[in-house]
Amino acid sequence: MTKLYQDLDLLDAMKQKRRLLFGFLVATAVYVAGLVTCLTFYILLPYGDPTGVWYVVGTSALTGLYIIFCFPYMGISYKRSKAYCKMLKFISVGLKEYSVLPFEGIDDWTVRDGVDVNVALFSVKNVKKDEMMTRQIYVDGEKDFPDFHEGRSVRLISQGNLLIAYETVEEEA
Repeated sequence: MTKLYQDLDLLDAMKQKRRLLFGFLVATAVYVAGLVTCLTFYILLPYGDPTGVWYVVGTSALTGLYIIFCFPYMGISYKRSKAYCKMLKFISVGLKEYSVLPFEGIDDWTVRDGVDVNVALFSVKNVKKDEMMTRQIYVDGEKDFPDFHEGRSVRLISQGNLLIAYETVEEEA
């Protein structure tokens, strides 16, 4: 059985999330220090001094740069790292489903719960009707896609349609 995740994957993802949060906190501290400095010098100016405009412009520019930094950094990097950590936590504590299904093919990339995944299609027999349905199993985009061949059966361990481990079943003659 080939496992896609190791014990250290969650630890590494948590370390990366902490580094990203630390980077954001450092940027916030620099912004607050710049804001306090500009505000202090502005307050120390005499009333009606024409150079006060430059402190207002500097404060506005600093605030604009901070906002431009925050949205992509926290909205893309940190949010994706947080979603990946959440997915790995669910893998470690969630219910596992074991099944043997024939592989149909590969579908396009998609995003599931904030994590990029490849979509593997498997055939499943419908219990109520006598027909075959297609089940989507998500393979983590950070991991290499398994070497599945169309028509061959695969023994899967999944959690919430996310592939955790797999094994190709040998055809009996």
